[in-house]
Amino acid sequence: MQRHTDVQREWSIQELSRAAGVTSRTLRHYDDVGVLAPSRTGRNGMRFYDSDALVRLQRVLLLRDLGLGLPAIREALDGRHDTAGALRTHLELLEHERTQLERRIRAVRTTLEKTAKGEDLMAKEVFDGFDHTQYRDEVTERWGEQAYAAGDRWWRGMSEHDRRDWQSHVARLSADWAAAAQAGLDPHGEHAQDLARRHVEWLSSVPGTPAHGADESGLRDYVLGLADMYVEDDRFAANYGGTDGAEFVRASLQHYL
Repeated sequence: MQRHTDVQREWSIQELSRAAGVTSRTLRHYDDVGVLAPSRTGRNGMRFYDSDALVRLQRVLLLRDLGLGLPAIREALDGRHDTAGALRTHLELLEHERTQLERRIRAVRTTLEKTAKGEDLMAKEVFDGFDHTQYRDEVTERWGEQAYAAGDRWWRGMSEHDRRDWQSHVARLSADWAAAAQAGLDPHGEHAQDLARRHVEWLSSVPGTPAHGADESGLRDYVLGLADMYVEDDRFAANYGGTDGAEFVRASLQHYL
């Protein structure tokens, strides 16, 4: 006969600190900023955490790994009460990142092996997983050959260091978008609107695009057209964690503009 108990397992702040790999000071700070409160506090001031608190802390750490700050994490946790759904979405994002990382590992391993053997390298193998796809045909069709040529001259005129910095900047922006969407943030909220500002500034900085030097109306039409394309084209949506992420980006940009 199965026995039932109303006694719920608890972890002291020291036990939780050791299990999660964070300091007790960090846990107390999470409480101070409204991210993670203890389940109860003993008469001696000792903090205790139940299983719900453990799940919440897991989500906090996952969102920190994605680069979200504590205010955005608090907004995400307080605004979305479907914990299981949030964790499933996060798991999907982690699995996508794992797939991309595995492809990159294979690409680097192939490069090493072929270089050691003196074999010819194939560009498709070398760059597999690096999301290096160029959209020359789309750019030319939408905005003309001159637009593509201007952007191409700008890119080729950059140093390798500048190119790496630019790619890192774009990758960080895409990752921040995906993290915000995965966290279930409000697309009209402060964090999402700051991302929208960064996104518009990024688009406006690329020579040859309609956003470069455009007036307010032209910039708005261009950015909103791109936002629709993010949702409609799986290749672009993948940059933001999938269609749901792309829809979050579009909603944020629409509100921003």
